[in-house]
Amino acid sequence: METSQILITGGAGFIGSNFILQWLACETTPLVNLDKLTYAGNLGNLESVASHPRYAFVHGDIGDRPLVQDILQRRQPRGIVHFAAESHVDRSIHGPDDFVRTNVNGTFNLLEEVRSYWSGLPPREQDAFRFLHVSTDEVYGSLGPGDPSFSENTPLAPNSPYSATKAASDHLVRAYRHTYGLPVVTTRCSNNYGPYQFPEKLIPLMILNAIGGQPLPVYGDGQNVRDWVFVADHCEAVRTVLAHGVCGETYNIGGCNQKRNLDLVGEICEILDELRPADPVVPHSALITFVKDRPGHDRRYAMDTGKIERELNWRPRETFASGIRKTVEWYLAHPDWVRDVTSGSYRQWMATQYSQ
Repeated sequence: METSQILITGGAGFIGSNFILQWLACETTPLVNLDKLTYAGNLGNLESVASHPRYAFVHGDIGDRPLVQDILQRRQPRGIVHFAAESHVDRSIHGPDDFVRTNVNGTFNLLEEVRSYWSGLPPREQDAFRFLHVSTDEVYGSLGPGDPSFSENTPLAPNSPYSATKAASDHLVRAYRHTYGLPVVTTRCSNNYGPYQFPEKLIPLMILNAIGGQPLPVYGDGQNVRDWVFVADHCEAVRTVLAHGVCGETYNIGGCNQKRNLDLVGEICEILDELRPADPVVPHSALITFVKDRPGHDRRYAMDTGKIERELNWRPRETFASGIRKTVEWYLAHPDWVRDVTSGSYRQWMATQYSQ
């Protein structure tokens, strides 16, 4: 049995699947992917590595403690990378129950089983073990136009059910370090974009609606600001923190790309004008439609990434210009993937969400 393994939770989702593909290309340690396969989990993202000798998939819930216990005892991982979460703000507003169940209760159940497993390891293996909790910049709340960027010391002030449940899980992870000594590390990342992102999120939604001649729904006045990081850069940062991060510490990850939503949509439209001049509506920006703002919509996020740059020597490789072009080109080149994930239930959700 291979005893040096990594357990990934939520590895069939957008960021998790990109992480697994990158890990298998860059690392030698085998990994196990535990995923519940909810609507946003897609094993098609990992089809190219399904039979890889260093990859194994387990279908299950992080809240299923007997299952998690069995995986830990059989696989004997030296580390956990905890991606599994409900992550869509709009869905959390309409149905917060799933977010509490997965992000809070699920993380608690996972921590309990990991604590039990870790406590039984020999001292040297205990010291080498890591539990990496993947969180979000949204736990910090909202910034004003002139406010300094979020640092790791910014107080948590979540404003949506999604961000509140992520903040709760952050607190649990921190408490397990201080109370039980569990060797944890937390990353908080800005908005991700790139291949395999579920089309309910802003960037793929705009790409796919635009090429289909459908309205491009922009919340409110479109002036909300987000910091964007290409998903491959985020995954590299997580690998760096897993290998070199200090126990008990938190590291902000960002792309140093603050963009107003309206400007972001405009850049996507310009790329599509170049690549798809025969689409139903050109210029694609003619499709921009302002819709009623969502409740509690945070105005601005911005990440201070100085700590991870100084201490771990990580910096994003992609500029926004290079990353967004790669992303647009990927969606245009993968219509089969898009068709498979945009099922009837997805179309019904979009119709309900943007009915105004």
